[in-house]
Amino acid sequence: MYQGVLIAGFGGQGVVSGGILLAYAGMLDDKYVTFFPSYGAEMRGGTANCSVVVSDDEVASPVVAYPDSLIVMNEPSLTTFEPNLKEGGLMFVNSSLIEKKPARSDIEIVNVPVNNLAEEVGSPKSANMVMLGAFSKKTGAIKLESLFEAIPKVFPKANDELIQKNIAALKKGADAC
Repeated sequence: MYQGVLIAGFGGQGVVSGGILLAYAGMLDDKYVTFFPSYGAEMRGGTANCSVVVSDDEVASPVVAYPDSLIVMNEPSLTTFEPNLKEGGLMFVNSSLIEKKPARSDIEIVNVPVNNLAEEVGSPKSANMVMLGAFSKKTGAIKLESLFEAIPKVFPKANDELIQKNIAALKKGADAC
């Protein structure tokens, strides 16, 4: 199994922290993982993306130029990265914010209203967690339980209430698929 993932959105949407969590959960699943962040000129509000590879075998490069799965959290990311998604790949679209429809017909599109679902669990900043829950359920690349276990390790300053809200958001995303 090899899953090259590109996560993209605005700074402040949890793109990079979601990538770190995904990579850490992959380690808990005894997979080989890489994580490679990329930031725009600004942090919050600027562009951010990261590459994550989860594999049963050693990984040659941390860069994912042509992802198997693409997670887009905003419309500019859809426009920028849609052409790079592999034929037959999965595109996870934040349908709470993205109105534009992907142009390609050779990919599978998974629309997830992540912002709306994050608000339902009482944590609007957990939209990235909702999307990771959907990714976990749809791809099977990472166990949902490993994401739960990784949260306090990746976010050691998070209190129990925040950890529980993030777990609820992950479950909400998984249920959406």
